[in-house]
Parts: sequence; C-alpha cells; structure tokens
Amino acid sequence: MTGLTRRALAAAGLAAALPAHAQVTGKRPLVIAHRGASGQLPEHTLSCYLLAIQQGADYIEPDLVVTKDGILVARHENEISATTDVADKPNFARRKKTKTIDGKPVEGWFVEDFTLAELKTLRARERLPKIRPANAKYDGNEAIPTFHQIVELARVESAKAKRTIGVYPEMKHPSYFRSIGLALEPRLAAALKTQSLDSRSSPVFVQSFEPESLRRFRRLSPVRRVQLIAAEGGPADEKGARYADMLTPAGLKAIKAYADGIGVELPLVLNLDDGAVGPPTPLVANAHAAGLQVHAWTVRAENHFLPANLRRGTAPDAYGDVHSLLRALYAAGIDGVFSDFPWVAVQVRGGK
Repeated sequence: MTGLTRRALAAAGLAAALPAHAQVTGKRPLVIAHRGASGQLPEHTLSCYLLAIQQGADYIEPDLVVTKDGILVARHENEISATTDVADKPNFARRKKTKTIDGKPVEGWFVEDFTLAELKTLRARERLPKIRPANAKYDGNEAIPTFHQIVELARVESAKAKRTIGVYPEMKHPSYFRSIGLALEPRLAAALKTQSLDSRSSPVFVQSFEPESLRRFRRLSPVRRVQLIAAEGGPADEKGARYADMLTPAGLKAIKAYADGIGVELPLVLNLDDGAVGPPTPLVANAHAAGLQVHAWTVRAENHFLPANLRRGTAPDAYGDVHSLLRALYAAGIDGVFSDFPWVAVQVRGGK
C-alpha cells in the first residue's frame, strides 16, 4: 500500500514539490498534520498522510469512527456523503437516513451502517471542493483507510526517515458510538496495545471534545490525552457545560486530572478581533501553570480561513500570509500546532 501511495504522489507531482527546507528539527512546538496534508490532497487518505510525513510533520492526525463490524476507520465525520462517493452508489441508496448526532439531526450515509468490506468499495472525495478545487481532481483515487493502515504507514515511514512519526487520533462522537454499542475507547486502546503503542512514552496523543470519553480512555490506556476546546459552545456529553468554564484556573486544574494537554481553537490563543492578529491571550501561560500542554488548531493557508489583514487578494481559495499567523502562534508559546499545510508550519518553525 505504501508503494502505491508513493506512486500516486509522484504521478500527482506532489512528492517532488516538497520544499528542501521542510525537515523536522525534533524540537517543540510540534507540527501536527491535520487529517494529513489536507490542504493539498483529499483528507484522511494514505497519500495525504504520506505527503504530510514527507513535508516534515511530527504527527499525523486521523479522525476515528467505527464501522458496523467494529473497525476503526478515518473519516472527518461518521456521515460520509461529503467525503466519499457513496451517494453515487445505487446499491447503497436505501441506507440514506436521518440520525440525531450530538443532539442535532443529520441526514446522509453513516459509517456505522457499513461493514469495512462495503466501505472499501467507496472512494474518497475532497470535502471542501469550492475552497480547494485543485484537491478535487484527486477524487476517486483512494479508499477509506483503517486506523491500522495509518499506524503501519507511520511505522514504515519512521524507519525510512530515521525519525519518529507519531499518531494523534481523535475519537469522534464517542458518546454517540457508545450509545449504539460501538464504543470507541476500548477499540482504540486495544488497537494501540496491538501496535505496541500503549505506554506514556509512545508517540501518541489521543484527543476528544468529550471529557467523559477521555476519562474512560484513561482507565484503559496510559497514553497521553488531550482535551479539545472550541471557542464557543460546550462538550456534547455534558449537558449545560461550557468550554469557557474549562479555561478558568479551576477548569484547567480539573482537566489536568484526566488529560495531559488541551487542543484549542486559534482565537483562544491569539486575539483575532477586528480581522487582525492581536497579542496573545493568557491561556498558554495559564495552561502551562496547570501543567498542561497547549496545541492550537487549525492553521490553513487560504484567505477563507485567515484574519482579514492576512488575506492576499479577494479570492477565498488564494493563499494569504499564513506565515505571520504561525509566527504569532509560536511566539505565544504553544507546544504544538495543527495545520493543513504541514510544510509551512515546519518552515516557519525553522525560522523561515
């Protein structure tokens, strides 16, 4: 599979486009490839993860969901109409339905209604074709990877590159999957143990927006855990809870009881009011005082995702001044950054 993935990259002209300076320094802050090098290839494909590794990422990040037969696979959501060609498959038309996920109605096709063998008949598609039209030309090239395949890719490429490439899985909608008898936590813990990645020193971070999921996982595995925190709202598994309360000194202390770090949305690290990058917030200092690492998400290069003063031109898919955003994040003292463009994060980290 790795050989096929390398050939696919070479055919696309992407492997050769790797900047010569995109080499990992081995120092913090970590560069975490958000769903792979997803700014250049459809996310959560083996080629996308491989490109991220070639670009110097320290960790590759798969979002994990569970098939009907209990296999961990990588998809952004358990609803897969936006990331696969399932809607084009007449034999699966009757499986379209509406479900309640995290309290909201969602219509489409769901991973948990397919066996792994059935999922493997589907092909991945670019999730953001209007913002990333160049990625869409790779639609249909690859199948949905399993978590086992992703770990094996990291292992093989670590040996080739003579450096450690870690995995940073996110448990998606864990309370929902528990409610239907397909709990993520024991499956992920077992998968990591099978791969000899079940120690505190293993190159693994396990993340979730749901605190109870991380508490459950803590009882199953010693690997490091990260509580995800958005700028608004609250965790789906704790009714009435707010992310804002998790960022208080008391909230950070409570997180430290079950996690090693927090994964936070960019506006929680930098003041981004009025469309400009302002000074850092106190969050990094407060989290460090509580003994927590801080990993910020998500850095993307396109104008559509950047503060107004960093945009270049008016086209939403054009690249803006993402380098300045990364410099501000690094200056704020973060311990890691999630990026769809790992090579840029590596480049800026190296002083470029």
